[in-house]
Amino acid sequence: MRTYSATATDAEASREWFVVDATGKTLGRLATQIANVLKGKHKPIYTPSMDCGDFVVVVNADKVKITGRKLDQKFYYRYSGYPSGLTAISLRDQLKIHPERVVEDAVMGMLNRNKMRRQLIKKLKVYAGSQHPHQAQQPKPFPLA
Repeated sequence: MRTYSATATDAEASREWFVVDATGKTLGRLATQIANVLKGKHKPIYTPSMDCGDFVVVVNADKVKITGRKLDQKFYYRYSGYPSGLTAISLRDQLKIHPERVVEDAVMGMLNRNKMRRQLIKKLKVYAGSQHPHQAQQPKPFPLA
């Protein structure tokens, strides 16, 4: 019995689009499930070295649930590269200004730190509201546990 390894043509042929409603979902649990779909771990043809995953459209990112005291204790940092160029923004403010970035950063943290990470994150589309421009791809609702 030989071990099956997916090829690039197998992975491209089996790509699907899923839509996930983030309303009331816990951020970390949502991010792990989205990361598994982006990697392709939900498919029988999963191969760790290949991009076998599907596209994921997340809607209602502004209605994601945050547990504990993370709204005030968690900070996102950016550095401009200049002296005293460090900017910190709390999770509460980030949810008000850019709720898409909160979900993207959480999913990015769940992906492997390698070259495939950038390729996988391009298949994630996050929107703050309930509308998205990907109706032509006919995304299916993904059943989250």
